[in-house]
Amino acid sequence: MSAADENSQKSITYADAGVDIDAGNALVAAIKPLAKATSRPGADVDLGGFGGLFDLKRTGFRDPILVAANDGVGTKLKIAIDTQRHSTIGIDLVAMCVNDLIVQGAEPLFFLDYFSVGKLDVQVAREVIAGIADGCRDAGCALIGGETAEMPGLYQSGDYDLAGFAVGAVERDEILPRANIGVGDILIGLRSSGVHSNGYSLVRKLVEHAKLDWNSPAPFAKSQNQSVAEALLTPTRIYVKPLLAAIRATGGSGLNGGIKALSHITGGGLSENVPRVMPKDVAARIDLSSFSAPPVFEWLARTGNIPDAELLRTFNCGIGMIAVVSKDRADDVVSELKSAGEDPTVIGDIIPPTGEKSDAKGKGEAWAVKYDGKLNFG
Repeated sequence: MSAADENSQKSITYADAGVDIDAGNALVAAIKPLAKATSRPGADVDLGGFGGLFDLKRTGFRDPILVAANDGVGTKLKIAIDTQRHSTIGIDLVAMCVNDLIVQGAEPLFFLDYFSVGKLDVQVAREVIAGIADGCRDAGCALIGGETAEMPGLYQSGDYDLAGFAVGAVERDEILPRANIGVGDILIGLRSSGVHSNGYSLVRKLVEHAKLDWNSPAPFAKSQNQSVAEALLTPTRIYVKPLLAAIRATGGSGLNGGIKALSHITGGGLSENVPRVMPKDVAARIDLSSFSAPPVFEWLARTGNIPDAELLRTFNCGIGMIAVVSKDRADDVVSELKSAGEDPTVIGDIIPPTGEKSDAKGKGEAWAVKYDGKLNFG
């Protein structure tokens, strides 16, 4: 038989096409203990089934509404991939989803991830999913399942993508935001850990513009031993537990609760996210002198010659979450947040529409967020 005939009769397997089923099985075995460590009432995690099970009855809700959120981490992934630093990017993935649940007053219950790659590297995938499990434990939710997709030809060597899906629950009469937000309410800011997970296409462009290597000492880091990559991969803060504690300690999120609304400051920055939880007949006033933006934002502004208005509609500028509270409950909410380990700061208030026009969006629209002063950098 000729060589050509032998080749024509050779069996071509899935592995020959670039998909390694054995590697996928090895990954499932490697991450089972990670998922098990995230178990909570309602979820006794056991990966490997066709779907993840959750017993809502065991959570103790009396009249629950389910709240769902999904997200990714954008091009921050590219820094993790390029520098082979995979251990914290999963925390970002969880944070971006569960922080969107808590703004509606919902307690995160469970999480599922989607990990897609050209060729599966079990160790890299395990590092990523270990970060996801860390984030789930921080948020108090269970990692009950997910999907790993090996798709040769779709990704360049070493590249991967992530998506997350979270489900939480809130009592029907405690959904945020409340309808009674009004003039005189107070804005309380919770600090970010840095850039979080938005605006990284601009961040990466500015790193390139400054001719910095990922391993160069970060010019904006407090420690000279911290590289650009390490500083920029600082994970997104997860605000779930302190906010749940403050909501419950100040009367729940119903009409008598201390917290009227929460805003997660993601893409669009302060300028775009605060109005999402406000009625149309009011505006927000933020005193920029009331907090200091971390040094990374000063570096971004200086390197890109970026004006305050652009920074404020692109990045969190040091405030990752904002609570809207009634003036007479502000001290209670601040106290409870401090007890839960936060460092809350009163950063502004709710005011009547000013009628002034803002160029922040480049459209001359009426101000939904009015800023006093200029950004401070610390």
